[in-house]
Amino acid sequence: MRWGPSGELGTVLWIGGAQWAGKTSVAWLLSRRFGVTAYHYDFHDARGHYDRALAHAGRYPHRHAWQVLQAHDPDTNWVRPSPEEMADNCKRGHVERFGMVLDDLRALSSGRPLVAEGWGLRPELVAPLLADPRQAVFLVPTEAFRQRRLRELPRAADVSAPVSDPRRARANRVARDRLPAEDVVERAREHGLRVVEVDGSLSVGGLAGVVADHFGPWLSRCGVS
Repeated sequence: MRWGPSGELGTVLWIGGAQWAGKTSVAWLLSRRFGVTAYHYDFHDARGHYDRALAHAGRYPHRHAWQVLQAHDPDTNWVRPSPEEMADNCKRGHVERFGMVLDDLRALSSGRPLVAEGWGLRPELVAPLLADPRQAVFLVPTEAFRQRRLRELPRAADVSAPVSDPRRARANRVARDRLPAEDVVERAREHGLRVVEVDGSLSVGGLAGVVADHFGPWLSRCGVS
């Protein structure tokens, strides 16, 4: 089930984009400053979503298949496919998982603004739910900042599974992650949604301030300046 602009998700503020752009930190800071609930996509995906996909293969066939392969033949996910094939698999998985996100958000909806963040919150999925385009923003790192994050955070390229060729798996992951990031920019602009390029010139607090200004009409309702 989906909810349109006048439904239960009318107060959700969406932070999508690419990996390693600061989405989680920004949402956390906004929750602390304005007292809003923060919904973290990766947290829920690694826990409840994983179990739901295993339990309901018919409802989540793509995600279910990916998880089974990850457990029994991770080379099929990380070593053998091309980055382009991996990016396409990601996109299909995000579509399935977005249904789980909506179920989660319905349970959290209270009439107050709620900030949802995650790279699976893609523009074409979010756009039909918006009452106003300013309810969504997409953070995407510049290529220079992406390379910096890869140097600073080894886990940004890690593959959390035993594979036959770790070097190739890491290279595939890095190349894969670049493709959805480029696609997010194109899709956001198609839907008239804002993209913020993250180049590292702002602190996390500064970036949170940019996003807070963007969401100003909704966050002002929380009674915190």
